[in-house]
Amino acid sequence: MKISKEDVEHVAQLARLSFEEEEIERFAHQLDAILTYMDQLNELDTSTVEPTTHAMDLFNVFREDRVVASLEVEEALRNAPQRLGSAFQVPRVIE
Repeated sequence: MKISKEDVEHVAQLARLSFEEEEIERFAHQLDAILTYMDQLNELDTSTVEPTTHAMDLFNVFREDRVVASLEVEEALRNAPQRLGSAFQVPRVIE
């Protein structure tokens, strides 16, 4: 096992977390399984795979920019708890 109970306890202490003994055991086994799987992935030959930032090609989807009718001021402010003229009134957050 690559991850010991002491490793889990050390990381938990750094993160200011406390766990029961059975949780520490379970985390040690789970983390060990993750690292074992990572070792399997490291054995794959990826020399012919081009590095990417995403698994799929990304592209921008543009739509035509056109003017459409928006909400009327009265309709937008209908459920406002407080309003100030034709705007929403919110509590001050900056002095």
